[in-house]
Amino acid sequence: MLKFSDINSTNRIEINQIIAERWLSTDMVIRGEIVDMTQLNGIAVYKDARIIGLVTYRIVDEECEITSLDSFCEGIGIGTELINRITVVAKQSHCKRIKLITTNDNINAIKFYQKRGFDMIHIYRNALDISRKIKPSIPFIGEDDIPLKHEIEFELILNR
Repeated sequence: MLKFSDINSTNRIEINQIIAERWLSTDMVIRGEIVDMTQLNGIAVYKDARIIGLVTYRIVDEECEITSLDSFCEGIGIGTELINRITVVAKQSHCKRIKLITTNDNINAIKFYQKRGFDMIHIYRNALDISRKIKPSIPFIGEDDIPLKHEIEFELILNR
């Protein structure tokens, strides 16, 4: 049975370790901005006391931005349920939209978000060149040996 838990003082250290392993540090560069992932809100998914999914987000004004979404057991609906839960949080916070950035190599994420109603609204060409100046550990080659170059912005308009 799955259990969902907000990030809190009890699970923060474990979540920070997962973020550091998955994203090469707890700092993420989004559109040229360093985002300290240790300070973000989020929801973790547990199975047998082990984290099998995680989403982090921030709310600024009337926008909810997903900063990371990870499912460590794909194909069983964890990512979809995390999106559903973030949608509830965003609506309760009076957000007008949910947005996120992914990279051009992340084909699974591009498919995933589009299937869940997100629309691709911007492609930031060669954005990773700027990000690497801030975070040199960002690789040049991404998933499936695709050159890691561009950021793609998606949004989901929320109907209240």
